[in-house]
Amino acid sequence: MIVSLIGFAALLLLAFLRMPLGLALGIVGGVGFSLLASERAAISNAARLVIDSGQKYELSVLPMFILMGLLVERGGMARELSRAAYVFLGHRRGGLAMSTIAACGMFSAICGSSLATAATMSKVSMPEMRRYKYDDSLATASIAAGGTLGILIPPSVMLVIYGFLTEQSVGKLFIAGVLPGLLGILFYLLAVVFVVSRNPAVGPAGERTGWGDRLLALRDVWTTLGLFIFVIGGIYAGMFTPTEASGMGAAGALAIAWRRGALRDGALFQVLRETAITTAKLFFILFGALIFSNFVNRAGLPDGLISIVNAFDLSPLGVIFIILLIYVILGCVFESLSMILLTVPIFAPVVANLGFDLIWFGILVVVVTEISLITPPIGLNVFVLKGVLKDVPVTTIFRGVTPFWVADIFRLILLAGVPSIALFLPSMMMG
Repeated sequence: MIVSLIGFAALLLLAFLRMPLGLALGIVGGVGFSLLASERAAISNAARLVIDSGQKYELSVLPMFILMGLLVERGGMARELSRAAYVFLGHRRGGLAMSTIAACGMFSAICGSSLATAATMSKVSMPEMRRYKYDDSLATASIAAGGTLGILIPPSVMLVIYGFLTEQSVGKLFIAGVLPGLLGILFYLLAVVFVVSRNPAVGPAGERTGWGDRLLALRDVWTTLGLFIFVIGGIYAGMFTPTEASGMGAAGALAIAWRRGALRDGALFQVLRETAITTAKLFFILFGALIFSNFVNRAGLPDGLISIVNAFDLSPLGVIFIILLIYVILGCVFESLSMILLTVPIFAPVVANLGFDLIWFGILVVVVTEISLITPPIGLNVFVLKGVLKDVPVTTIFRGVTPFWVADIFRLILLAGVPSIALFLPSMMMG
């Protein structure tokens, strides 16, 4: 166990020295395994893990959903979703912020990327909110917080990676993320209500829209929402696997983007190129994580943690809350993917030994990861917004996201205390 703790400390040091995460994971895992066994065994083990993992059919879901998300972004669907949300919510105080959150939820449901959701919605929603004299703190916070939904509402790249690391059903993880994702949207809307109730001037009401315009707005988004229902509904009904769903989703997004003329002038090549680059980066990090995970397991860290839990006679739910607290603290200094890759191989065996469902734990991990995206000082979604909105200070955005951060903490406690929220739909799946 001591060796694994030294290895973990070395990994943190390399990460703080800005070494690429995949490389750091691979080096520490490889060197650590060679010390426990032999150099030849370490090389053989690393080669076997990379070859075997790279040939797994299940991993093809990653490039397909990445491609689907990029095509959705390229197809300009965010503006239509934002308009549809606005015609129903815009007439309320804080209505534009509410419609932004609702649009983020819908966009993330077919995009699957928090950073892409935040960057895209900032270009769509921010000009409108400024036109209606919204305070920058509420306007930017609603985009940053709404963007975090992208890694929970399926399809989610984070859930795919978690499923691969823990050997859990990606389909069940996707379905398990639906209700917590909808709960996240509800809690964010309540956070907006709380903010504007304290100071109505930060979120003035917009014009009321008639039902005719509302129906027209819904007509504009039917293809986008239909794609999400087709993909996720097909998985839920057992019509096809997540891998098959990813291919169908990518094909559907391609058809929609093509029909809208969004793939002219080499745009399709750019999308395919970005998909390949992003996939290669993810695979590199994932292979490094597998090498590190193998070293940690060989060194006995999960077994050591289980022994400590048994020695202190901690309650199972108490252990879960300690783990979640560690995640919240790590979220202050680590970005989301790093957190999952560093910690899941360590904590998942402990959670399984305590008798908890790893599907439920996966949802908790992703929700905590969402929180890290708006937690200072790292808060990647905040800095994505800062990159797009250069005139807004980072402190303004962080101040604005505080009520949303608190809402996320309440949601996390609720999901931890009531596992059935996440497990109800997976238990009803067909096939």
